[in-house]
Amino acid sequence: MDEKNYTTVKEFILLGFTTDPCLQRVLFYIFLIIYISSLLGNITLISLICVDSWLHTPMYFFIGNLSYLDLWYASVYAPQILMTRISDDKRISFAGCLAQFFFSAGLAYSECYLLAAMAYDRYVAISNPLLYSQAMSPNLCVSLAAASYFSGFVNSTIITSETFTLSFCGNNVIDDFFCDLPPLVKLACDMKESYQAVLYFILASNIITPAVLILASYFFIIAALLKIRFTQGRLKAFSTCGSHLTAVTLYYGSILFIYSRPSMSYALERDKVVSVFYTVVIPLLNPLIYSLRNKDVKDALRKMLDRAKFL
Repeated sequence: MDEKNYTTVKEFILLGFTTDPCLQRVLFYIFLIIYISSLLGNITLISLICVDSWLHTPMYFFIGNLSYLDLWYASVYAPQILMTRISDDKRISFAGCLAQFFFSAGLAYSECYLLAAMAYDRYVAISNPLLYSQAMSPNLCVSLAAASYFSGFVNSTIITSETFTLSFCGNNVIDDFFCDLPPLVKLACDMKESYQAVLYFILASNIITPAVLILASYFFIIAALLKIRFTQGRLKAFSTCGSHLTAVTLYYGSILFIYSRPSMSYALERDKVVSVFYTVVIPLLNPLIYSLRNKDVKDALRKMLDRAKFL
């Protein structure tokens, strides 16, 4: 198609889930409850980790960072979703769409790397428990977390610049509830092989590579567990990985379902449901996973509530 036929897109229209006013109102309250619960859960978990000295360990340092990411991750999407549910104005500016895309991608990629760092932390804790605190020094923990954020946002800069320099042929209707990669790719009319190469690079560097690192860590964890003579000891050691494994399975399951397929095979109606899960529901589930399954967190919460009674 000739470039002179392209129309500059200055804003996008977010269709969301439905045009039924009654159903939109129901969805508004559902998303509002989920968002508020997500904020409260992650803020509470971060506060517990900061306040309770028993939680000042490498494992909880990473859990706190995961909650911090989830706190902002949910906030990138939820306000826009809530606004489009109660307003007839479904527009989002080109700059607003770009900003939402950039921060959502940066936070998502950072979480992939952080989950890989957490897997390594679990390997060190199980393979060498006596020297765990020394091996996972504060400097190393901070470096791993910083590298996760840096890698995530560097790659987000690459994919954002490549995506928003595409031509959208004047079609500005996004069949989704936020500015995500699959619906934007559907609108593009000048898809080139170079852009497909960038997509595969982003997939490999931000999803596949951390996934391989996680699998490698658990391979060595299993090898370390096999050296433990007693079954009860093995189960106790592996139980410390349960929350992390649950978080990885939920997050990577939904991410890979959407982004590991060629762009032409996207099914937006089906993918919207999965997108809701990893953008809105998972930030709510993670603090529950790491609190309900964790005795130390529950003890810290109990102490915080007891102190609050005397205030």
